[in-house]
Amino acid sequence: MSKSVLLLPGDGIGQEIMAEAVKVLDWLGTQGMCDLKFREALLGGCAYDQVGTPLPEETVTRALESDAVLLGAVGGVQWESLDYAVRPERGLLGIRKAMDVYCNLRPAQVFPQLADASTLKPEVVSGIDIMVVRELSSDIYFGQPRGVSTLPDGRQVGINTLYYTTDEIERVARRAFGIARLRQKRLCSVDKANVLEATELWRNVVTAIGQAEFPDVALSHMYVDNAAMQLIRNPRQFDVMLTTNMFGDILSDEASMLTGSIGMLPSASLGDRGALYEPIHGSAPDIAGKGIANPLAMILSVAMMFRYTLGQSDVAARIERAVQRVLDAGLRTADIMQPGKEKVGTAAMGSAVVAALGE
Repeated sequence: MSKSVLLLPGDGIGQEIMAEAVKVLDWLGTQGMCDLKFREALLGGCAYDQVGTPLPEETVTRALESDAVLLGAVGGVQWESLDYAVRPERGLLGIRKAMDVYCNLRPAQVFPQLADASTLKPEVVSGIDIMVVRELSSDIYFGQPRGVSTLPDGRQVGINTLYYTTDEIERVARRAFGIARLRQKRLCSVDKANVLEATELWRNVVTAIGQAEFPDVALSHMYVDNAAMQLIRNPRQFDVMLTTNMFGDILSDEASMLTGSIGMLPSASLGDRGALYEPIHGSAPDIAGKGIANPLAMILSVAMMFRYTLGQSDVAARIERAVQRVLDAGLRTADIMQPGKEKVGTAAMGSAVVAALGE
């Protein structure tokens, strides 16, 4: 039975890296490894330019009708002067909210071939394999009230509300514990419970879920400022990190740089009915159109789609092995370039992965 996949290339380098993901999917289809039907839609700045909104209703409809959504990237300097309500990033937040993809998985794994590409010493980063589980549909990004208003005395005030309900915490906690159970059975929940009441609730709910439903998973807690320090000091202490939307946004980007390049890391955003897959890097407008962007995070996001939505872990592993073979062969895009390696562009790297899939 065929599955439907919605493609949202978006802005910046999104079009370029999506083309390489499709190249991989097309090859898998010719080999009988998948039966996928593709549709494409607008999201982000390109959507605003064409229809006046970063999240057209048609895009939401198609996303909700699809088994999975593949997203490239959104945003760019040309849209930064727009009203906040119609900036490209509102489209990204909106599609996540519309799909109710509340559980964001961001693996931070150091490929052995790239251990010396990190800004940290190889002995610190070698062997890192962290799964950051980020709550994605609540917190300060969505809480009300929000906005900028003017006080009676003329001063302006900016307000954003950190908001969580018990059910929002419970559902992402269960996902995180379940993932930890399949790994090393260690989960570190990150909060700021000493000063933020909403994250005190977070800690209490996570603790209750762990004790009642996952007694076999070792649960620890860490304040977010300490967690940021520990990711640099001793990253191998972490297996699964569970945290809030805002803290997860920051910590997962920090974790990505342990690996040598943000261009290597995929993500999966899971809900109860749908899923969205995207690389964690942005639209990189400074290199858009130059054909030098790293497509590997996009391709690895495809692997996550096969694992978490399509139920084909064997195909996911095949894609991941192909990426390893390409790195073993010494091919590097500019962001992961190392002395003595061969620099290639976006299309050449995608083609190399396809060739490696057939080995």
